Amino acid sequence: MSYSYVIINDNQENVLSIQGMADGFQSLHFAASANNYDDGLNAILEYQPQLVFLEIDPKDKASKLSLSLINELYRYLKTIPKIVVTAKNGNLALEAIKHEVFDYLVAPFELNDFRKTVLKFEKSISLPVSNVPTETIQKPLVIDNDQSLKAEPEQLTICIKSYGDYRFIDAKDILYFQADNNSTDIHLNNGEMITAFKTLKHFENVLPSQFYRIHNSYIVNINYVSRIHTGNTVCYIKNTTTKLPFSKSYKANVDQIIAVISSSNYLEI
Repeated sequence: MSYSYVIINDNQENVLSIQGMADGFQSLHFAASANNYDDGLNAILEYQPQLVFLEIDPKDKASKLSLSLINELYRYLKTIPKIVVTAKNGNLALEAIKHEVFDYLVAPFELNDFRKTVLKFEKSISLPVSNVPTETIQKPLVIDNDQSLKAEPEQLTICIKSYGDYRFIDAKDILYFQADNNSTDIHLNNGEMITAFKTLKHFENVLPSQFYRIHNSYIVNINYVSRIHTGNTVCYIKNTTTKLPFSKSYKANVDQIIAVISSSNYLEI
């Protein structure tokens, strides 16, 4: 299961710190960040994440970040995301409890505390075993030239929609995405290539956790990675002769791919 999150913080160092720790959890998918009240509210309403990291004691008071943003959400949303408030100390903890926040993190953030928050979050939203259906209904992600919709995390079907033409693709069949100016070429495991009139950045924001951006021009499905050569900075696609380059700016994502593959049934020779 993958859960999207939004970071609302006026301190860019704290944003990068939270995102860096969250990258270590496959269940978390970054949706957006904002550094002020209005942009933060808009990000939550647009992406409707399951988890929000909200700074309530900002360095820049002009950002207007505070617990009042939580009250604003009740005006627009039927379901309020889990709110993890962040601050430089615990002085606002009692006030945060009154707003029924999910958790409270004090900067500088510690990985152990962050891990406990994530595990508690996952536990709080997981379904009891008796309520889990035996079959999961697939919900499509529609890529419409006139709209921007979000991905469901599992059993994903992507619908490429253009002028009444609906093309359905199982996400598990996608090898990689390749940027082509303002459109994106989707390469499938059957050799087909389909063009969607959305940018690669758009796909990066909506795809589930098995997809990693490794280059300005490429997003790869980790399930089709057969080899990574860090010296030559290339990634090989399983059962093909395709080699995708990866760039230094996305080296952390490549390291994460290696870590994820290594964490499963794995024997290193």
